[in-house]
Amino acid sequence: MSGIATTAIIEINRTANRYESSIVLHADNKYIDVKSILGLTLTLIRDDVYRLDVHGPDETEARKGMKEIFEKHDLAVRFEV
Repeated sequence: MSGIATTAIIEINRTANRYESSIVLHADNKYIDVKSILGLTLTLIRDDVYRLDVHGPDETEARKGMKEIFEKHDLAVRFEV
């Protein structure tokens, strides 16, 4: 997969924005706020296992929601501990 569909980026961004927790994507030595649609557009461009850092009051729900949306779009994701 060379690029990620615009609909996937929008859905990932909207899902992240439902949560109060901080959600940070690690990719190529970059740290991207998943709530930033521009950051996602510039980062989700290749087939990879994406790492997410989730911290905050609703992090359990945020992890579950982010896992579901990444999987929906056939994107591999793992969570930092």
